[in-house]
Amino acid sequence: MRYGWTTGACATAATTAAYTALLTGEFPDPVRILLPKGQTPSFALASEQLAADHARAAVVKDAGDDPDVTHGALVQVTVHHGEPGTGVVFRAGRGVGTVTKPGLPLPVGEPAINPVPRQMMREHVQRVAREHGGTGDVVVEVSVEHGEELARKTWNPRLGILGGLSILGTTGVVVPYSCSAWIDSIRRGIDVARAEGLRHVAGCTGSTSEKVAATVHGLPESALLDMGDFAGAVLKYLKRHPVDRLTVAGGIGKLSKLADGHLDLHSGRSQVNLDFLASLIEDPDLAEAVRHANTALGALQLCQAAGVPLGDLIAVKAKATAEDVLKGAPVAVDVIVIDRAGTIVGRA
Repeated sequence: MRYGWTTGACATAATTAAYTALLTGEFPDPVRILLPKGQTPSFALASEQLAADHARAAVVKDAGDDPDVTHGALVQVTVHHGEPGTGVVFRAGRGVGTVTKPGLPLPVGEPAINPVPRQMMREHVQRVAREHGGTGDVVVEVSVEHGEELARKTWNPRLGILGGLSILGTTGVVVPYSCSAWIDSIRRGIDVARAEGLRHVAGCTGSTSEKVAATVHGLPESALLDMGDFAGAVLKYLKRHPVDRLTVAGGIGKLSKLADGHLDLHSGRSQVNLDFLASLIEDPDLAEAVRHANTALGALQLCQAAGVPLGDLIAVKAKATAEDVLKGAPVAVDVIVIDRAGTIVGRA
C-alpha cells in the first residue's frame, strides 16, 4: 500500500518554501525536506503568494492509501519576519485548533501544532536562514482549508482542541494498513522469533516504545513486534505459540485501555476510561480530579504531582489483562508504560 505524508510534513514543506521566498524572492517548487528518519520527500506547491512583508505557500496533503480524514486537505503556511531574538513563533491560522485543556503535550493557549512538527519546522527555518542569510526569527502561521469542519470527525473537540485540526506526525510519514495484513505480520513476526530460537519478544505500540523495550531488555530487532493497536493479536497468537517471556510496551493512553480490558487499542474502537483510572486511586479527592482530567497523560501528571504511581497501577492492570488472555500459557509477562517523550512512567 502507498505511504503518505503527515500534516506536519506538509506544513514543514510549506514553511520551507515560504521562508525561502521571503528571503530570495523565489519559491522552490517542488520543495524538498528532511524527515526525522532520513527520508527526503519533495512536495509540489498548490499555491504561492509573495508580498513585501510575508510569503505564503500551500501543499495538498497526500495520505497515500490510508483512510485519513485530512487526505486532500490544503495545508497553508504564512511566514512573516519576527522580532529579533524570538526564533520561530507559531500561530494557529484558520482551520488549525488551539489547546484549551491540560493533559496534552502543549500548554493551554498554544496552537495545536505538535512537538515533532514544530521541531521539523524550526530546523528547516534554521537551514533556510543559513543558506540565504536570514535571522531565523519568524512568525509561522499554519492553516488548513476546511480544517474546522474536518476536526469534527476527529477527537479534537473532546480533547479541548477548538477551532480546527491538529498538525501531527512523529515521523512525517503516514503508514497505511489493513487490519488483516497487520495482524498477519504480527503472527509472522512471532513465527520468525521462535524459529530463531528467541524466547523473549516485545509487543510495542509504536517506534518510541519499541526503542525503550529494546534498550531495557537488550532485545534484537527480530524480537520486536510492531503490534500497533492489536494487543489482542499478539496475546492470542502467543497463547497458541508461546515463548518464555513477553514484554508489552506502550504509551500510557493505549496501555490504560489494555488495563481496562480492551484488546483493540485503536481510538475508533476503544477510548481511555477516566472513571476506570479514577478507580485505581485511593485518595478520593485525587480520584475525582483524575475523573475530570482531559487525557490519560493529564491524569498521570495529576498523580505524579501527588506522588501516586498511576503508571505502575496501569501496568499492573495491563499485565493482568494480558495474563487473562494467555490463560495459563507458559509465558511470563512484564509491562512497560511510557509517556510521549519515551520516559518510563510505569512498570509491572
